Amino acid sequence: MRGWDLQRIAGAIGASVHRDGTAGGPERATVDSRATAPGDLFVGLRGERTDGGSHAAAALAAGAWGVLVSPGHAEAAAAGGHAGAILTHPDPLAALQTLAREWRRELGADGAQVIAITGSTGKTSTKDILSALLAGRARVSATPENLNTEIGLPLAMLRAPAGTQVLVLEMAMRGPGQIAQLTAIAEPDVGVIVNIGPAHLELLGSIEAIAAAKAELLDGLSAGAAAVVPVDEPLLAPHLRADLRTITFGEGGDVSFASAAAADGSVTVSHGESEMRLVPSFAAAHQLSNLLAAVAAARAIGITPDGPLDVSFSAMRGHRSELDGGLTVIDDCYNANPMSMRAALDDLAAGAAHRRVAVLGDMLELGAQGPEMHRQIGRYASDRGVDLLVSVGPLAREIAAAFAGESRSAEDSREAAELLAALLEPGDTVLVKGSRGVGMESIVASLGARRAEPAGRERS
Repeated sequence: MRGWDLQRIAGAIGASVHRDGTAGGPERATVDSRATAPGDLFVGLRGERTDGGSHAAAALAAGAWGVLVSPGHAEAAAAGGHAGAILTHPDPLAALQTLAREWRRELGADGAQVIAITGSTGKTSTKDILSALLAGRARVSATPENLNTEIGLPLAMLRAPAGTQVLVLEMAMRGPGQIAQLTAIAEPDVGVIVNIGPAHLELLGSIEAIAAAKAELLDGLSAGAAAVVPVDEPLLAPHLRADLRTITFGEGGDVSFASAAAADGSVTVSHGESEMRLVPSFAAAHQLSNLLAAVAAARAIGITPDGPLDVSFSAMRGHRSELDGGLTVIDDCYNANPMSMRAALDDLAAGAAHRRVAVLGDMLELGAQGPEMHRQIGRYASDRGVDLLVSVGPLAREIAAAFAGESRSAEDSREAAELLAALLEPGDTVLVKGSRGVGMESIVASLGARRAEPAGRERS
């Protein structure tokens, strides 16, 4: 946004100028005064406990280009004595979202295309893979970290620099209408639904309702846009439209693997008459499925990827580390639902040279079906040859109860870490996975105190 001056920003969002600032425009937007840097536009949002507008003076003191606050905070911001523009709007969040949409349209006028990705699991990894596929073939800006909500998405969009050719955005969902809102902000050219699974079942009530909420992405696409969806997914069938370019992925789909992975780790992906040979830096089956979704998205915007594919996956999404004593830890702590749990156990089963240890925490937000879904995971862990299971949390006890092998149960992550100190043996491969509310990352941190050096390549 550096090329947008104060008047243009104010006009784009319908804001009032309380005080002029420096020439030029901001580099990016931020909503955290503690993280505000020189050149930022700080947006003071109302929260449950505090109003961010009260921190506008601190943002200006940190060198912010300017602040966008509700009218009641303008005088206090000015009284701080620090330079910078002051804009006011009765609804700073709505203004932030409008600004992001207007910036997206500016990028689009210069030829940029927007790809939006959602799904019950794997959307962040698919975003990471797609960004790597496009690198070197286009100027790409992608959602950093997990900026995928009604607040995060606009921030991610406003970080895209002028000259961006492809903007890859991740969209999160916790209830009906949320994906529709994000789609209206982003106005995607391509909508990708990675999969449909029972994440947030407690909030939405049924798998059909989850599919409908994810399909808001398809509903919001303009005629002629591309829809990338799993092949033969009946839950999405009612939401497909004749005026969209639908590209399916998976076995039997438009984009699929032409053959099994070669001995050198390369895969050949086919789409119509085209075949693309890729050498990914990962081998897990669920990530290869995500690869197909990413290739389909790339093809939707006319890019044909091939060659080496080195992907740096986002934190806590299956990263492997080698620790002292020959231990391998798979950090998959970002979140968990039955679909992603099974995928992680498949990865553990395929990649463990010796004993397989699964440290599995509660899967939250599954509602009344939660206990049985946890028991299903226990049975699945048995089928996949897990040698030792440590459950973490009250719900995860149901995993241990249904597991046929050796198991231990811990009330929380701290107790689990203490148990593992005595249970682990040289050569073990340890999967650590659970919902964020369980705090499984503290287990990885405890094990990481024994770290020797990172594994050579990402294999998740």
